[in-house]
Amino acid sequence: MCFYKILSYGEGLFCVATNSSKTDFKIIVDADSCPVMAIVIKVAQEKSIPVLAVASISHALNCQDAGVTVIKVDNVPQAADIAIVNHVKEGDIVVTGDYGLASISLSRRGAAVSPRGFIFNGENIDRLLMQRHIDAKIRRSGGRTKGPKSFTAEDRNNFEETLRKMIGDGWKN
Repeated sequence: MCFYKILSYGEGLFCVATNSSKTDFKIIVDADSCPVMAIVIKVAQEKSIPVLAVASISHALNCQDAGVTVIKVDNVPQAADIAIVNHVKEGDIVVTGDYGLASISLSRRGAAVSPRGFIFNGENIDRLLMQRHIDAKIRRSGGRTKGPKSFTAEDRNNFEETLRKMIGDGWKN
């Protein structure tokens, strides 16, 4: 169980936890739109791994009772990403679908995994960032690009399997 105390900073509510687990890393979740939060909590509780969930004040998170540390940030662009980056340490696992946040997490010697179970690494992140840039240019010029596929039960299973493997085997950056 991860114990936490609540500290208030301005308009946002920040919860700061002590690491009472037996691990030297934590799982950080970009929780604004995380469809696998329940899986993260389940696996983290089984393995006694602290979880830090970061979300804007406009998103409701009801996971404090599960021992999850919650950081609420103002509802401005990139506020959650900045808070996550400020908390990533070497060895931490970041759960995000944001390529930019994944890239920064990798540069801080953390690991990054998408909610679909895709592991971001040094070999694929540049290609993903370039594709994101190209897609943005197409949209700015009036074109259309495909959005993500619907999230499925198979995606959930892939994520859980990948997260367990990352925790059990140690991740490779």
